[in-house]
Amino acid sequence: MKQLLTLILSSTILVTMNAQTLKGNHWTAKSVEGAYIVSIEDRASILGALTDFITSQKIQAGQITGIGATNEATLRFFDPSSKKYVDKTFNEQMEISNLSGNISEAEGKLLLHLHITLGRKDYTALAGHLLDAKIRGAGEFFVYPINSKVFKVKNEDVGLYFYDFAHQ
Repeated sequence: MKQLLTLILSSTILVTMNAQTLKGNHWTAKSVEGAYIVSIEDRASILGALTDFITSQKIQAGQITGIGATNEATLRFFDPSSKKYVDKTFNEQMEISNLSGNISEAEGKLLLHLHITLGRKDYTALAGHLLDAKIRGAGEFFVYPINSKVFKVKNEDVGLYFYDFAHQ
């Protein structure tokens, strides 16, 4: 039992010593084992804070997941017939039950492609492409960078950006 406790304490100390605390524009983060745990401040823009985070950490590609709460979110729904997004803003307190997305590059700029599922007070859900949302309460995210660039190019026939593996 004593050896197990010593091993657990040693592992905890190792993880703590390897973790680096970071701060930026409306976020704080900790780097642990090649990933980041990111907390976004109350009333801050999710897109703004995450963009600032990935830019400051020079993350060019990867995956993002998160949970939290918001009281203002603008979702997008892609209409294939017009090749345009239809936006709708929701102003009510909602739980972010899931945010998932990826980081890539398109037209020479970093691109966050995020989708979100929001839980309403009556336990119904909203879901869609996230244009932006403001945290109201907590915003907890994990960012998993990969050591590569991932490019997307716009497919004019469809109207969306697709991975361009020929130029990876």
